[in-house]
Amino acid sequence: MHVVDHSKGQPAEAESRNVLVESARIARGKIASLAKLTTADHDAVIFPGGFGAAKNLSTFAVDGKDCKVNREVERVLKDFHKAGKPIGLCCISPVLAAKVLPGAEVTVGHEEEEGGKWPYAGTAGAIKELGGKHCVKEVTEAHVDTKNKVVTTPAFMCETELHNIFDGIGAMVKNVLKLTGK
Repeated sequence: MHVVDHSKGQPAEAESRNVLVESARIARGKIASLAKLTTADHDAVIFPGGFGAAKNLSTFAVDGKDCKVNREVERVLKDFHKAGKPIGLCCISPVLAAKVLPGAEVTVGHEEEEGGKWPYAGTAGAIKELGGKHCVKEVTEAHVDTKNKVVTTPAFMCETELHNIFDGIGAMVKNVLKLTGK
């Protein structure tokens, strides 16, 4: 959608990025197009969060509850769900499951801002409007929807120390792996 200069907290003028190129930079080159992702080749799928999930994987940042999910992201979520394979989502990305998998139980943390600790608490209401069920969890926790095999954690939806976010993401990954049965 647009590039944010996080050192200034504002959009970077005249700069653009490509999601695949940025992914390759972060992963040191070992990436493939989402179009190539199949359930036959993987035991589970995990979608990181961040504002990019709300701006590039969906239109949630602009459209809220009326958002559209990227066609390939929607396909992957539905394919893994249909195959009974675990799906992990953190930070803002649980809105993707709420939109694509009606009735899925997810968490983005708390439902009240609590003096700024949970600045994006309104997302919980949007999840309900999307047809999902929001479950209140602490940033260090993960919610496991065993019926849908969806595991979520709040991550950066909370203003807290980084080690707490790390613990929550670790809990999400651990529960995704547990659901694979391996």
